[in-house]
Amino acid sequence: MLLGHSFRSNGERKGRAMTNIRKSIRINASVDRVFEFMSNPENLVEVWPNMIEVSNVQTKPDGGRSYDWVYKMAGMKFHGHAESIAVEKNKRSVVKNDKGIPSTFEWTFSGDNGGMLLSVSVEYAIPVPLGQKLAERLVARMNERDAETLLENVKARVEMGMQATTGTRAQPQRS
Repeated sequence: MLLGHSFRSNGERKGRAMTNIRKSIRINASVDRVFEFMSNPENLVEVWPNMIEVSNVQTKPDGGRSYDWVYKMAGMKFHGHAESIAVEKNKRSVVKNDKGIPSTFEWTFSGDNGGMLLSVSVEYAIPVPLGQKLAERLVARMNERDAETLLENVKARVEMGMQATTGTRAQPQRS
């Protein structure tokens, strides 16, 4: 079951209004397994709609990662660089993107009764070419759905060993 909401913030980054998304999902897997899966940026292409490419992955001494990415939003490709800025194993990971689509992702991992709750809080600026008021609302809705699909795909991938797709449902792996 997916839990959460999105809302528009009054915050600004470099003169751009910031948009926020908060989502959570219960997963029948250990916190350790989900944290390990989400800590590998190469897995993002499997589970994140519109994440086209992840490259130049480097592991930092604290276990965090830095990497380059290509993401498609509203038909436009954005190239960026992500950097872990805080990592608490099996509890929390914060990733900041300054290029491409300015954003901060905070992932939290908490265990409960043999399963876990994966939560993501995203604060991002809609890129200037897409930032016109009418387009801004549409893009925010599309990004909210992408966040839901991302969490649903992570759940399917770690619970059942299913291969995620860029659509709305994960597909069973074929041998």
